[in-house]
Parts: sequence; structure tokens; C-alpha cells
Amino acid sequence: MKIPWSKVQLQRLHELNADDLSLNSQFDHCKDRDSAYQNLEQKIAAQARRTLSCIQDGQGRHCLSALECRLVESLTSHGFVQVVTPIIMSRGLLVKMSISDRHPLNKQIYWLDRHRCLRPMLAPHLYYILKDLLRLWERPVRIFEVGPCFRKESAGAKHSPEFTMLNLVEMGMPFEIRESRLKELAHLVVTTAGISEYHLEQKQSEVYGETIDIISGKSGLELGSGAMGPHPLDHAWKIRENWMGIGFGLERLLMVSRNSRSISRMSRSLTYLDGTQLNV
Repeated sequence: MKIPWSKVQLQRLHELNADDLSLNSQFDHCKDRDSAYQNLEQKIAAQARRTLSCIQDGQGRHCLSALECRLVESLTSHGFVQVVTPIIMSRGLLVKMSISDRHPLNKQIYWLDRHRCLRPMLAPHLYYILKDLLRLWERPVRIFEVGPCFRKESAGAKHSPEFTMLNLVEMGMPFEIRESRLKELAHLVVTTAGISEYHLEQKQSEVYGETIDIISGKSGLELGSGAMGPHPLDHAWKIRENWMGIGFGLERLLMVSRNSRSISRMSRSLTYLDGTQLNV
């Protein structure tokens, strides 16, 4: 009977981002397995040290920062204006998004006190800004923000309590082009991130109801979620416009573009540098 890696060995190989063939190896005896593990761990660790040396020599920008820069340049070149809003969010803005004390998302929020939290999403602040920009600017109004968000989610391969969102919104376009614009801008973002295989699926959201999600063609991972308005949430902001918007997780975009199994490799981290394990 063949034996696989031990639990400890498998965990370490996952940390080092070993390939699927190596992870699924099986052996006749424990001695053979342990010898193979030692050789494989040393080989991958040596490659990681070479990668870290290359980073020091010429690749000074972290992949998360580099992706943000590419997205900012791409969106601004297509007529979008970047905004930067506070990381602290008021309870009142979340209530306007229907997130009351009884809402499922409320339990995932990092509350600082009774009235303030670390933002779990960018949309309330973008709504707040849009109600003024719609008064000041000609249509269509196109804005976006890139920044950290926080949710109390179980840490895992696909989820992190601290993540980076890109939200883009276009308001004031003709009703009949909303979906085509959503598809066009979804394509712009995923291709800027270096992803070619993706598709769109209709899903249900706890906040927006029906959404159009952007799904990786390779892994089936949700990369982003889009919605269109007029929408019932608009009334709280006194907005009466046709619009479309999409939110993307940057770390998930990086997971797919760099073929990583774990979101922690792509995130703000004390144990990885630009996706490479430091404990080597």
C-alpha cells in the first residue's frame, strides 16, 4: 500500500508552493518518503532563496503594489477618477447599505466602538462621494478606489481578514448599455491583471441581491462581483441614476495570475515577500 506525505511534510510543501505532482507523490516505505521529502524541501527552498535574491537585485516593488499601480494607470487612462476615502467607516453608512445589527455581515465587522468600524467594503464611501459628484460633474461620472478592507472571516486558502479591494463605478450612462459596460470594464481589469480565462455568472449577494460575478476559468475562483442600478439601495443616498459597478479582490487576481493556491502568499504578510516564503 502506498503512503503519502505526512501531515507536517504536506503543510511545509504547501507553504513552499510545491507543484501538484510533488504534492500528490506516494511511496512504498516511510524511509523512501522521508528521503524524498528532504531532497524536495531543499530543492524548493534553494529556489526560494534565489528568487529572494532576484527581488533584492532588481524587483523592488511588491506584486500587490505593482498590480494596484497597473490598475490605476489603466482605469485613469479610460476616463476614471481615483478617489481615496477613510479606512474607518461610520455605522450610519453601513445602515444605509442595509447592514443592520441583524444582517449576517454585521458579525464579520471589526467594530472600533459603537459607531465606527474598519470598513468591510468600499461602496458606502463611494456612494457618499457620488451624491456630490453627480451634482458637480457632467455625466457619466466614473470613479474608483483601491484600498484595504477588513472582515472577520475564517482564514483559509481563499479568504483573509484583511484584503485589498478595487471598486469602480460608472453613473449616468444610458440604461441599455449598463451590462455591456460592466462586461467591458470587467475585461479591462482582468486582462490588466494578466488573466485571460474567465467567465461571468449570475449570483445572489447578501447586500445587492442579483449580481454578475467574474469567475476564473482555471480555478473557478470568484475574482469580482458586479451590480447595476437603479437599485433599491440608491434611495437612501437620493441617487436616481443608471449605473454599473464592480468590486474585485486584488489578492485573488494575483492568486490566479501567479498560479498560487493560497491568498496569504499574495497578501500583506510577515512570512512571505512578493509571494515567496521567508522561512527557507
